[in-house]
This record gives sequence, structure tokens and C-alpha cells, in this order.
Amino acid sequence: MSLDTQIANYYEKLVVDDLKARPESAGKDENELADIACVALNKLPARYYRFSVDMAFYLSSQDQQRMEDEVKVAVTEALDFVEHHNRGR
Repeated sequence: MSLDTQIANYYEKLVVDDLKARPESAGKDENELADIACVALNKLPARYYRFSVDMAFYLSSQDQQRMEDEVKVAVTEALDFVEHHNRGR
């Protein structure tokens, strides 16, 4: 197992989950969804982990809620940003 498969940013999962749950994502192709996810992730801090159980153990419910709230804002802004910048294409 290589190093790059042993670490992950917890916000990536949160962003992808939030994006998939939004009705605005319907009809968007994988490239556009990836662009939106990247824009959202660039607005968020990194929170790296090796094992998902570590995040469940160390995050308080308040921290988890705060992170989910931050993700909602970042994804909303990213959707608007990508939509605005794709209009001219």
C-alpha cells in the first residue's frame, strides 16, 4: 500500500456526500461535479486522517456539525461560482 492511499482529507467525503444529495447536482456531468468539489474544497481547511474510525472517535458532535455547516456553505458558493463561470462557454 502506497502512502497516497493511506491518507485522506475528511472534508472530501463531506463535500462529495453533500454535493450528491443536492438536487442542483442532477444533470451535471462528472467533470462539472469534480470542478464544483474542487472549488468547495479550496474554501475549506484540510482535516487529514488515516482511518475513518479515528475521525468518529476524535470528533465531537459539535465539531461534526460545524464541519457539515462549513461544507454546506462552501458547496453552495462553489455551485454558484462554477455555474457563473460556465455561462460564457
